[in-house]
Amino acid sequence: MGMIDRFKSAMGWNQAPETPMREAAAAQGDRDADAGWRRLSGDGLASMNDRDLEPMAQDRMQKLAEYLWQSNLLANRLVELPLAYLLAEGVALQCVDDEHQALLNAFWSDPINNWPMKLEQRVRALGLLGEQCYIANVREGDGFVRLGYLDPRQIATVVNDPDNPEQPIGVITKRDNRGRQHKYRVIVLGEDAALFSARTVRIRAEDFTDGDVLLFQLNKFPNGSRGRSDLLGQMDWLDAYDNFLFSELDRIDYLRRFVWDVTMTGADDAAVKKYEKEFVPPGPNSVFVHNDQVNLEAKSPGLQAADTSQSARLLRNHVLGGATVPEHWFGGGGDVNRAAASEMGEPTFKVYSMRQGYLKRMLEEIGRFVLWQAAQASGEKPDWSEDRWQVTAVFPELLNRDITKFASAMASLVAAVIQMIDAGLLTEETALKTVADVAQRFGQDFDAKTELEAARAEAAKRKAEDVFQMLPTAAGPALDDGPQD
Repeated sequence: MGMIDRFKSAMGWNQAPETPMREAAAAQGDRDADAGWRRLSGDGLASMNDRDLEPMAQDRMQKLAEYLWQSNLLANRLVELPLAYLLAEGVALQCVDDEHQALLNAFWSDPINNWPMKLEQRVRALGLLGEQCYIANVREGDGFVRLGYLDPRQIATVVNDPDNPEQPIGVITKRDNRGRQHKYRVIVLGEDAALFSARTVRIRAEDFTDGDVLLFQLNKFPNGSRGRSDLLGQMDWLDAYDNFLFSELDRIDYLRRFVWDVTMTGADDAAVKKYEKEFVPPGPNSVFVHNDQVNLEAKSPGLQAADTSQSARLLRNHVLGGATVPEHWFGGGGDVNRAAASEMGEPTFKVYSMRQGYLKRMLEEIGRFVLWQAAQASGEKPDWSEDRWQVTAVFPELLNRDITKFASAMASLVAAVIQMIDAGLLTEETALKTVADVAQRFGQDFDAKTELEAARAEAAKRKAEDVFQMLPTAAGPALDDGPQD
């Protein structure tokens, strides 16, 4: 043994410790931070790094939107409320040209198209799925149009123009059970050669040969290819709200339960088991007779659960706020009075008005396509700048206006402008323009200059008639004089 070893031995350093030395060690499990709750939409919809959802996520979004509309009361109201405001009184297509109006009427009321019956379903599906696609079937000879429905869930890909990614040019469907796949050309009102590059014209002519479709999409980026559901951003919160309410039902059920606690003084195990078999819980208004060795007490769970109404309101308002819907529209009055409720509804109606504008343009484009096909069949070329080719979709008023304040304002305004005209401070035309601004609140829109000329013409006509009545006739006095003596 060397000097160093003897020194260690003397110091006791060579002896094995009674407790073995171990390095400090720790382990952290990869525990799910969201244990007990998971997103209804899943990771596919939660993380998006592109302009479009992945195909699987697109399909899941559409399925979940349909599911929530059918099973979730809050989701159903978020879809049905705007639908009622937009379409409750019906929609019509109008055109100033009588011949074109007849074509639109025939298309609108055709037994297959049947827009009065199907419009509600189509607009609902547009909001839920984010897309609507109609296959155009054009009758040879007269160009009459019938539209077939292509389910957005059957769309595999929407192809955009390679030279203009904002413009869709084709729709490719998923393969059916027989492995067949269809490629449709997206309808654009005009000749391809005048609208697209030579490459795009070739692609549309050679690749999309199974027919033509009208494609309408919501909630997408300009260069995106697929539309998104109105409920996409709220799916997880809608599901969480449902789960919250079902949990509350379980809690309420637990709070209503109770057990009979029987205490037997001095009883052994055999006596307790025997009493358990013989014991019958007392019914309502019954008598329980016992001695001082038995004590019977009903006990209910004390869960110490706080009132959850505020939590429910917070979660519900988070969903409603995302849809721009006031709380009092869903039965939660809060601290809202009539005046505040009127102001709170304005943002909602702005959103509905924007959606109504999109639907208006959609139906007007369909109407123009109907006229375009009829024109092609007759050899006529439409001039979209002419009024006779313009189609107007007429929707109901979103809100019944309270015209009382406008009527009062109109009376005060008219009196004020008359005084300014008499004082030489305002021209009649400018005064009428000012009145026209208020008249628009009543739904009356007119050109001040034209209206002023018409009013002056009518005033001159009435004056001439009054003068004629005052002229004496050849046989006697003026016509408006009374009987003469």
